Amino acid sequence: MLSKKIGIDLGTSTILIYVKGEGIVINEPSLVAVNRDGTRILAVGKDAFEMVGRAPDTIQVIRPMREGVIADFVVTEGMLHHFIGKVQGRQRIFKPEIMICVPSGVTSVERRAVTEAAISAGARQAWLIDEPLAAAIGAGLPIAEPRGNAICDVGGGTTEIAVISLSGMVVAHSIRVGGNRIDDAITTYMKRKHSLLIGERTAEELKIAVGSAVLMREPLVTEVRGRDLVSGLPKNVEITSNDVVEAIQEPLRLIVAAVRDVLEETPPELAADIFDRGIVLSGGGALLRGLDRYIAMHTGLPTVIADDPQTSVAGAPAWRSRISRSSSGTSPTCAR
Repeated sequence: MLSKKIGIDLGTSTILIYVKGEGIVINEPSLVAVNRDGTRILAVGKDAFEMVGRAPDTIQVIRPMREGVIADFVVTEGMLHHFIGKVQGRQRIFKPEIMICVPSGVTSVERRAVTEAAISAGARQAWLIDEPLAAAIGAGLPIAEPRGNAICDVGGGTTEIAVISLSGMVVAHSIRVGGNRIDDAITTYMKRKHSLLIGERTAEELKIAVGSAVLMREPLVTEVRGRDLVSGLPKNVEITSNDVVEAIQEPLRLIVAAVRDVLEETPPELAADIFDRGIVLSGGGALLRGLDRYIAMHTGLPTVIADDPQTSVAGAPAWRSRISRSSSGTSPTCAR
């Protein structure tokens, strides 16, 4: 009764933590700064983000999560330990109960790595929930009904697409394409088109500032600073949102192809429901301007964005109810 109930969206780009009764309490980048040999953690989250592209050779800023799965177990454990301790505060006697979302396509080995990292970081018990299911619940979809609900969760490392009915995933695909791949596409475009070298952080800022999935009648404009690949000197380039549209076509096509694959595998009765109700977008990638129109244009289905797409997974109401039932030991995904 005295232990905290915590839900964690352990994303490639961002980690969000929900605490029952308090809401979203942590929303920080999934970044960790370590010393050169990786034996000591120097900064986590926002503090590590400030070091991106500015750290000396003695400091590495790494993403312990890649494409939705753990790439560095030790660093991931340290990051979780830091954030769980931050949420716990001075109350450390009673270990928290934690539910973590994972991509639907991860293997059993990868699932075990996530649960072990949570237990090692201080959790009393840990549960896993598939990301599309959590996203659908957080978006307010009536997943318990015998009707088709289509969800597309565009995260930093993966995009999860699923058709859900009667509280289960009927069809689900997970592709390792997301916001990070879009950032990489922008970086490549700047090199090819403008001979300008920009960093990961600048590419993300450009995407947020003027990024769009569809052409705009009145394009947004911003200046991008980087290093000229010809002269080697600092250089400014003016970029519009329509330039970004050209840059990110490849990852967008992969996302649409995955959506179409799921729709093609959907049973006819559920497909009829989706035709009427459309597709719901969630995840940080859903904030890309015009992404809903892009998907609607290429699928012929109405597409809407969840009310709070970035936090819909971490704030899924089911996490509150499922964690509260955990004391009875009924959850089959419980790891001790």
